[in-house]
Amino acid sequence: MASAAHPAASGIAAPGALTKAPRPRTGGDGTGPAGAAPPAPSGPPAPAREARRVPRFVWALPPVAVLALVFLYPLALVVQQSVTPDEGGTSFAPYGEVFASEAFRSALTTTVWLAAGSTVGCLVLGFVLAMIIAFVPFPGCRAVARFIDVFLSFPSFLITLALLFIYGNVGMANGVWTDLTGASSGPFDFLTTPWGVLLAEITYFTPFVMRPLLAAFSQLDSGQLEVASSLGAKPARIVRQVILPEALPALAAGGSLVLVMCLNEFGIVLFTGAKGVTTLPMLVYGKAILESDYPTACVVAVVNIVISVGLYSLYRMVSRRVGA
Repeated sequence: MASAAHPAASGIAAPGALTKAPRPRTGGDGTGPAGAAPPAPSGPPAPAREARRVPRFVWALPPVAVLALVFLYPLALVVQQSVTPDEGGTSFAPYGEVFASEAFRSALTTTVWLAAGSTVGCLVLGFVLAMIIAFVPFPGCRAVARFIDVFLSFPSFLITLALLFIYGNVGMANGVWTDLTGASSGPFDFLTTPWGVLLAEITYFTPFVMRPLLAAFSQLDSGQLEVASSLGAKPARIVRQVILPEALPALAAGGSLVLVMCLNEFGIVLFTGAKGVTTLPMLVYGKAILESDYPTACVVAVVNIVISVGLYSLYRMVSRRVGA
């Protein structure tokens, strides 16, 4: 009788022979046994790199240099010329002569009242037109609101030229009048007067007031208007007690901006041909270009700059306080 075959001889593994031998435990990165330090890299250690931070003032140097070259240097030349008389040297005598001249006082008065009158006209007209566009639905109101944005990009002389085509001596209005009545000239002859300049400035600068007003009216809750109307409030009272308080920040910001721009307006006065209207910019032009009196022109320019910067500072302060 044959004896039983040995498991190894029959090719069948013994129970427990299938169990694999345990592997050595490795670290979390799989580089070696647990707790063992990773092998040192071959070669010398890499040198430490120190991050070099550029000082912040260095980044301000390029814009400051461009600003100084383009704006501050010419401005410094104007200020220097204003204290340099024709006889040479440095003196404030040109300022005394300019302040004592009747031409300067007249130009300053004309500039101030034209700027103030134009600002008031723009505020009143802009407020009324903005309310109509915002609260009175009519066909094409959105197109009109978009046209205001386009109108802001128009040059000032273009508006003056359009007024000349309409109200000039040979304009459309005078042409219709002479055709109907047979008169030799028409009744519209105001564009060459201060009133013509005032009309042109109000026409051109009113959209600068309407734009912030329309933005403010778009944020006004229409429910307030409906509640006020349901309680029996008349339109005038709704405008005074509901709409106007919401519009005050936009009116203050837009009015301040228009005042600054009207103070420095040159193209409108020049293109209307108003010979009796001399503003500060026109006085600078006349003294520098027509008379070659550069010290006087620079003195007037410095005064105009000081007034403009002061009004602009007022505009920024008002804008911050009213949150516009």
